[in-house]
Amino acid sequence: MTEPAGNPHIAILGGGIGGLAAAAFLHRAGLTCTVYEQASELKEVGAGLVVAPNAARLLRRLGVLDALVERAVRLDVGWEFRRWADGTVLSAEDLATACERLYGEQTYTAHRADLLDVLGSAVPDGVVRLGKRCTELVMRGERPSVRFEDGEVIEADVVIGADGVHSVVRGTFTESPAPAYSGICAFRALVPAEQAPAFARRNAQTLWIGPGHHLVHYPISAGTLVNLVAFAPAGDYSVESWTATATVEEFLVEFAGWDSRLRDLIEAANTPGRWALLDRAPLRRWSYGPVTLLGDAAHPMFPFFAQGAAQAIEDAAVLARCLAGDRADPAKALQRYEKLRIPRTTRLQEISHGRSHLNHLPDGPEQHARDKAFAGDDPLVANGWIYEYDPDAAMAHSRGARTNEASRSLVD
Repeated sequence: MTEPAGNPHIAILGGGIGGLAAAAFLHRAGLTCTVYEQASELKEVGAGLVVAPNAARLLRRLGVLDALVERAVRLDVGWEFRRWADGTVLSAEDLATACERLYGEQTYTAHRADLLDVLGSAVPDGVVRLGKRCTELVMRGERPSVRFEDGEVIEADVVIGADGVHSVVRGTFTESPAPAYSGICAFRALVPAEQAPAFARRNAQTLWIGPGHHLVHYPISAGTLVNLVAFAPAGDYSVESWTATATVEEFLVEFAGWDSRLRDLIEAANTPGRWALLDRAPLRRWSYGPVTLLGDAAHPMFPFFAQGAAQAIEDAAVLARCLAGDRADPAKALQRYEKLRIPRTTRLQEISHGRSHLNHLPDGPEQHARDKAFAGDDPLVANGWIYEYDPDAAMAHSRGARTNEASRSLVD
């Protein structure tokens, strides 16, 4: 493959949300790349996700937000916490009026497949190669070499591991410890809107919290579906796969005794998915020479802040800017990328990890204190460091800090 003079040959392993976002931002920065996706077609398993202002801002820059909004749902209410037994509202956030005023963008909910589709529309034809499962990644001199299951071998100047939580790239180049048992599993399901109770069809992101469990629902797909995801004790369940399934009866058992309206919602679900949440410690390093990680491959996190896809899109934006700014030395660009991104994603990994304890408190004094705190909290403002993030500002701040440091060293 011949690249324009001065442009590195960039290979992206993985054509999910992170991989396609990286390809789109690289194209926008004037860099060419090839995406190698193991599946035979581009599709997203799973269901819904939240597109918070930090993600919406970047999708707008790619020119794809308007297309997504046509298929998404703009939230009027978010962070609506309800008590497990009777649905008492503990707190709720008025997103319709506050979100854009604070952060310049609204918050949306969308089907993962719709987000993947609009990201793909920002990638030139021929960039994505399907049916390319990576089986081996090695260094040949200063260039990484990738072997695929079909026998093809390619070399590149840069390899981006956007290959998910079971990343081959991470397994090859990092010394990350084995994932730990979290004791939590997740159920997910889609409910046709016409079969969902009225309370679940509102333009609201609602979280029901109770002893050892919590359940989240919101509409997606222009309001035609309700996305349902719930968390419960895992017992001896340890399968970490988005394609594993459960039965509606198993789902119902976990929420026996909860508000009867939830039973109606769960009973309307199609075959639920079920997967174990495995706990992975944050990595201290993502990049090894011209090889780096992105998205879940770099920072798999519990979904309790709904930031997994958003952080992959942020990664993509920063990575493209770094590579465009230092085309002659990709390894140096990748070092800057991880330095800019690791502190933020590590913080999100850590707070997401701690959220399960807070959401799953048994009834009692600690639960009463939590509920009182929720009533006085403003999560939209308290989490401003998440939603106001802008890669351009982060990089400008980094450049300023380096300039000031250099100036001090000259004076010293």
